[in-house]
Amino acid sequence: MTRKRREEGFTLVELMVVVVIIGLLATVVVLNVLPSQDRARIEKARADIGRIEQALEMFRLDMGRYPTTDEGLDALVLPPSDPRLSANYPEGGYINRLPDDPWGGQYQYLFPGEHGRFDVFTLGADGRTGGDGPAADIGNWQG
Repeated sequence: MTRKRREEGFTLVELMVVVVIIGLLATVVVLNVLPSQDRARIEKARADIGRIEQALEMFRLDMGRYPTTDEGLDALVLPPSDPRLSANYPEGGYINRLPDDPWGGQYQYLFPGEHGRFDVFTLGADGRTGGDGPAADIGNWQG
């Protein structure tokens, strides 16, 4: 009889208790990790914007001006078509490649800026102007 008892396996109640415990643990982990993911995306956006700002300053030092809004951030990667300006353009550009923002969108650029000499910003998680929390715009004018 002892041998038969060992071969029976787990009861449905035991399995349900294990599933409920795993569900509770997963909920606790998700509730603690998701806010960290939003903070990490915001910090990545700020770091990317800082890197783009540095590349724009290097562009200004070499070209004597900032890229126009029409040229956009592509001016940091692609040399200008004007041969006089392209002579000063460094091989490989001012930045290896333009990063996408953490939400899969593109960083925006305005010159002259509404908040400073130029504005570099992302529209956040919602991809629209304004918003709160992860959907808020993040720009170089913010401290």
